[in-house]
Amino acid sequence: MIRALKKPACILLATVAMMLTNTAMASAQWDPYPWKRVPRTADGKIDLNAPAQRTPYGKPDLSGFWMPEDPVKHLLNIAADMNPEDVPLKPWARDLYNQRIENNGKDHPGVSCLPSGIPEKDNIPDGLKLVQTEDLVLLLHESRTIYRQIFTDGRPLPKNPQPTWMGYSIGHWDKDTFVVETIGQNGKTWLDMRGLPGTEALRITERFSRPKIGHMDIAVTIDDPEAYTKPWTVKLAWRLEPDTDLIESICEENNRDPAHIVGK
Repeated sequence: MIRALKKPACILLATVAMMLTNTAMASAQWDPYPWKRVPRTADGKIDLNAPAQRTPYGKPDLSGFWMPEDPVKHLLNIAADMNPEDVPLKPWARDLYNQRIENNGKDHPGVSCLPSGIPEKDNIPDGLKLVQTEDLVLLLHESRTIYRQIFTDGRPLPKNPQPTWMGYSIGHWDKDTFVVETIGQNGKTWLDMRGLPGTEALRITERFSRPKIGHMDIAVTIDDPEAYTKPWTVKLAWRLEPDTDLIESICEENNRDPAHIVGK
């Protein structure tokens, strides 16, 4: 059974998450400028409840500037909607997870300005710009000013990938759902800020669906036979941030956090 966060860890991680949240809302610093070719209400605002638009090649258009629907919940604990005992950790992974909690998350990669991996990156509340073409989807993350490529040109996943922070992603359409498979992450990232682990065997499947302009649903399946006894799935959501854009965010610049992080 997974141990609950102790109070000091809750305070530290919640504080970090709230700092991320507060900077996120101010980080898109372009002057407001109306996006083109999107439905609008009578007052000129984007109609967030309108059905998702479609691309010239017939698929839902997922493009936009997106933020997590809840900017803290799944960033702190990607399994927040599950009973703790239902997260199928192997014994060694449970021990590591509890050690990270005991250590107040001091060794989280983000403390040293290292990137988040997938799926944690889906929950970072700095926002991301999704750019969709027929053969390639780009996720431009404001956090760390880092990008992610999802190839939709029919290529397979690499057979022997060199491990990377963000891994290697390919996508295909299942009717109106965009299905993304990712492998080849380096095992150094955490699934969330509490410390759920992943290894180089981690395989992530994301299923993106956009029922309306202002909302994206994401079902994320985590399959890591080294750390978990079976695959498990969580449900995330994004909201559209209309008529804005991303700007660079350089964590390494003037980073004074490591010296003040409390842990064993």
